Amino acid sequence: MDPLSSGMKNLRNRGMLIAITLLCLAYISDSTHLSDLEKVVKRGHLVVLTLPGATTYFEDGDGKNGFEYVLAKAFADSLNVELKVTTKSTLPSLLLSIGGPQGDFAAANLVHTEDRGKSFKFSYPYHQVVQQLIYRAGDQKPKTLSQLKGELSVIAASSHSENLQQLRQQFPSLKWVEETDAEMSELIRKVHDGEISYTVTDSLAYDINRHIYPNTRKAFNVSAPQALAWVFPRHGDGTLIKAANQFLQQYTESGQLDALKQQLFAQTKRFSAADSKQLGQLVNSRLPTYEAMFRQTAEKYDLDWHLIAAIAYQESHWNPRAKSPTGVRGLMMLTLDTAKEMGVTNRLDPAQSLEGGVAYFLKLKSRLPERIKDPDRSLFALAAYNVGFGHLEDARVLTARNNHNPDVWDDVRKHLPRLSKKKYYSTVKRGYARGNEPVIYVDNIQYYRSYLQLNSVSKQPTFDPPQSNEIDNWQPITPGSL
Repeated sequence: MDPLSSGMKNLRNRGMLIAITLLCLAYISDSTHLSDLEKVVKRGHLVVLTLPGATTYFEDGDGKNGFEYVLAKAFADSLNVELKVTTKSTLPSLLLSIGGPQGDFAAANLVHTEDRGKSFKFSYPYHQVVQQLIYRAGDQKPKTLSQLKGELSVIAASSHSENLQQLRQQFPSLKWVEETDAEMSELIRKVHDGEISYTVTDSLAYDINRHIYPNTRKAFNVSAPQALAWVFPRHGDGTLIKAANQFLQQYTESGQLDALKQQLFAQTKRFSAADSKQLGQLVNSRLPTYEAMFRQTAEKYDLDWHLIAAIAYQESHWNPRAKSPTGVRGLMMLTLDTAKEMGVTNRLDPAQSLEGGVAYFLKLKSRLPERIKDPDRSLFALAAYNVGFGHLEDARVLTARNNHNPDVWDDVRKHLPRLSKKKYYSTVKRGYARGNEPVIYVDNIQYYRSYLQLNSVSKQPTFDPPQSNEIDNWQPITPGSL
């Protein structure tokens, strides 16, 4: 071998090694100089920590959902990156993970408290709640914390616990139990079932959970209004939270935040203890008979089974032999004409009735202009299922005449009741209709669907999920603000 050639090769190899080393050092140097925001953009995804639940993150027939998830997804979209989710089963584990490899920030209905402010940075607030003392219906309603007679339980490390610590200065005899592994809906359930006498929850969590736990009542507020915010690590350079604040302010000022709250929380205002108790009873006694059928039909037509079950409940209370004075019959209460149109030969056969009713709903939905998108499209189809497609079109005509949007359900629902007034129905093609009924009908189905979704979420067991950025098979809890 030529010695000169061998020396040249060694020199070349050393040169390549030095070049590679310099490139690595340059890359490392460049990475260390990237801001927190730049790191997120460079890797192409934003990781949010959350607690699965009805007001935070869950999956249903419409896919991934929940107030915090939708809001965080909009933030990720504004950065042109993907949103990935890490779920935690307890509040302490969530707080400990903020700013680590498992999450860039936390979005879990968290309130900004004095103690937390020492460890974390909080974003621009996007909602307000108030802490409430909850007791069981039928028990004596306490008027102050000094009148509590029985066990008071709260979630450990929560803002409720922190608030009680401060209130103890005013009520020295105040005592409570802190449950480390508890979550909000479970404590509300315990009050409902009489396992504990009281708990402290936030107004949003109570408004949602009272529908499936109607034996609970609010005694009084135990805090001033508190802001919900996203939580970021204190050790960050501030660029990511600055971007979040800019997004939240713009999202609020544009009206998109109010629209999101209306869409996700509107049904919490519609509450009747009697209705909820009856629905709860039938969920236990009748729903199990038909749930598999609802799920199979929903899968066939790519729908949320809770929606199908809600329509059937509104129509017949899941009674396949139901009959109206006008001869409408069956699980989905089909008329003879509709049954014939949908190929249903036996309206009392629950499978046939469900198939025919769902097919009819989808047919009505398909007749709407393509420019109308969900959720408005489905709400219009539900109204047409009740009042008839022609009367729905008349209401849309009245809506347009009054310079409102005939493609938006919230506008059309205001004009449907006018179909019962001669001043209006005499000017449209199909004439008189009981226009209030489809409005109530749609409201009821939305409420029943929300109830059934929440019931499904609340019955899922909790567990410590895998330590990954994307949780596909999570088991939900319902935290409320913590």
